[in-house]
Amino acid sequence: MRKILVVGATSAIAEATARRFAAQGHHLVLAARRADRLEAMAADLRLRGAASVHSQAFDATDLSAHGGLLDHATQVMGGLDTVLIAHGTLPDQSACQLSVDRTLAEFQTNALSVIALCTALAERFEAQRRGCIAVISSVAGDRGRQSNYVYGAAKGAVSLFLQGLRNRLHRSGVQVLTIKPGFVDTPMTRAFKKGPLWASPDSVARGIDAAIRHGRDEVYLPGFWRPIMFIIRHLPERIFKRLSL
Repeated sequence: MRKILVVGATSAIAEATARRFAAQGHHLVLAARRADRLEAMAADLRLRGAASVHSQAFDATDLSAHGGLLDHATQVMGGLDTVLIAHGTLPDQSACQLSVDRTLAEFQTNALSVIALCTALAERFEAQRRGCIAVISSVAGDRGRQSNYVYGAAKGAVSLFLQGLRNRLHRSGVQVLTIKPGFVDTPMTRAFKKGPLWASPDSVARGIDAAIRHGRDEVYLPGFWRPIMFIIRHLPERIFKRLSL
């Protein structure tokens, strides 16, 4: 039975994954900015079979609050061995191009706050010599594209950071999982035209749950994104820069 903290719990992917955790009888702590949604989620997850569910309002960009959240989760569950980090925003690329402040704010949310939280977790899990740090990055971080390079750069920074962290923590028995979803049909992407490459939050959640249970290092969700991104990463720059992606 795991003791799981879900950060950014009210996001569509995180909520779908938490439902799977609940059905397996795990202990849960939910953290997100939307305190009103957290209580409703907690009640639902208790009905779905969670051993216990607690919630805490939390702003991941407030770095000074990270330690308190980890202490709270450890206290109410009697330990902490798994953390799913799922918070983030999808920035307006055009607006970011016109504003340094907006670009840096998006980087703070999507990269720096994640890196800070992972750093605090790494110290704790390394000391206890077990645990799982699972982080939702994105296929967008595999290569910068004109349509979303602020978001992609932030996710790319997270993915690279996790590679190094995984290398460091492997000998301590700590799993570091990089989760790279492609297009997911969520409220955050409601304005986008959907097509055959789009996945549901539940299908992504199923992949996250399996990757954690099987001790995976990195997972593309759905899996067809792995060969797609292999091709995109290896396109010569002289060709790639001419594409409208």
